Amino acid sequence: MATSSNPIRFFDIASGPPKRTYAPNPWKTRYALNVKSVPYQTEWVELPDVKATRIAHGVAPVRKLPDDSDFYTLPMIHDAATGTYVGDSFEIAVYLDRRYPQSGSRLFPPDSIGVHRVFNAHVDALFSRHVVLCSEGIPFNPETAEASKAEFVRRLHVSGWADLVVEGEARVKMVEGFKAEMEEFAKLYRYDSGPFLEGETMSYADIIVGGWLAMMKTTLPEWEQLCGWQGGRWKRLHEALDQWADLK
Repeated sequence: MATSSNPIRFFDIASGPPKRTYAPNPWKTRYALNVKSVPYQTEWVELPDVKATRIAHGVAPVRKLPDDSDFYTLPMIHDAATGTYVGDSFEIAVYLDRRYPQSGSRLFPPDSIGVHRVFNAHVDALFSRHVVLCSEGIPFNPETAEASKAEFVRRLHVSGWADLVVEGEARVKMVEGFKAEMEEFAKLYRYDSGPFLEGETMSYADIIVGGWLAMMKTTLPEWEQLCGWQGGRWKRLHEALDQWADLK
């Protein structure tokens, strides 16, 4: 098993200094690793180097771009104790719970992985519809910022970075649409006492939402507005997950 002298390697996307997690799926993995109390070490990868890094370690892409081409992204882990690479945030959580059932806390209640998988896809789709609101807040490394922006432009098949910047009345309308969708989502993500779906007991469903919230705290100018939506539900969840947000 992973130890302090032989920790899991966690490959995360590097921000500008100081290096920190900012993308939603790496956040999901960081939360999961900390919840499981598994020794790990972060290896920061510059965004333009992500594809080469996955290829170098023989980890196939698990996602597709709109044109059906391969999408090389992070997170990725390597557990030297088993020689295992896992290159998808959801599958990393499943791996950690199965490989280290007695370490830390359980991520998935019994017989719930399938339901969580569907929930993950739903939440990712919801937030992805509005993620362009975060484009100008992404903490790029200044040394690789232009290459990183060019990569986003290539992936999304737009003419330039300016196409990914939403301003003025268009932005106001998009934020209003985001708020309305979160209002509907709150009818699904509901609880009696909170801050988690199961009250005081956290599950991976909370991490799925929390990964996106953590990104938006860093990148969304309207973060304070979001914190007030649905009676402060998302702010409470983000704050409750903070105990598992350590960088290692």
